[in-house]
Amino acid sequence: MEAFMTLINQAERIVVLTGAGMSTESGIPDFRSAGGIWTEDTSRMEAMSREYFERRPREFWPKFKQLFQMKMSGGYEPNAGHTYLADLEKRGKQVDIFTQNIDGLHKKAGSSSVYELHGSIQTAACPRCGARYGLSHLLKDEVPECTAEIGDHAVCGTVLKTDVVLFGDLVQHFETLYEKLDKADLLLVIGTSLEVAPARFVPEDAGRIPGLKQVIINLEPTYCDHLFDLVIHEKIGEFAKRISAAT
Repeated sequence: MEAFMTLINQAERIVVLTGAGMSTESGIPDFRSAGGIWTEDTSRMEAMSREYFERRPREFWPKFKQLFQMKMSGGYEPNAGHTYLADLEKRGKQVDIFTQNIDGLHKKAGSSSVYELHGSIQTAACPRCGARYGLSHLLKDEVPECTAEIGDHAVCGTVLKTDVVLFGDLVQHFETLYEKLDKADLLLVIGTSLEVAPARFVPEDAGRIPGLKQVIINLEPTYCDHLFDLVIHEKIGEFAKRISAAT
């Protein structure tokens, strides 16, 4: 904890990369806990793909909502880990958060510089007319449709496309991540096993940047722990509470 606090205090520009472990302490299950959808004939990758959505948009949404437990998603709250990162920003640090999570909790905690690599579950858009919708509209019906008028008072009625990055879509904001890393003092990786590309390549690439320190906080060891200056095997929420109590 002392070594961690020293690195944080010395850093002015911090790049944060977060994964599912950041949100599990807020009660949000990861993919391994989803269960039901994988007992069906359609594979997970196929059902959550851009190609499947375009082919069967009305079948896509019930599977999508079951997988992400979408009916509950609006009620989740940030945990102490999210709050800690937001507090670092309030202390005057430049904190740029790049998250693999789609739950919107970093923004809800008050962090202002958040890049959602895999998109957001909170919003969707109409593939036909471009109209955008928030979570309340997405939860109203099993299959959310566009209610915009498109002429002569006709309703569009097109099935909406989630802003979540599906298989077949490109991960977002990775160029920005590397631009921020080049100017950063510290890379803080939280709650990710770093098994999924392209996030898995970030620690090795960051190791080539002169003067950039790296810290990982993850409950389980990862294949690339040896690349970090400091490794902490702990839940981020519990660790953040101990940090807050010590300062």
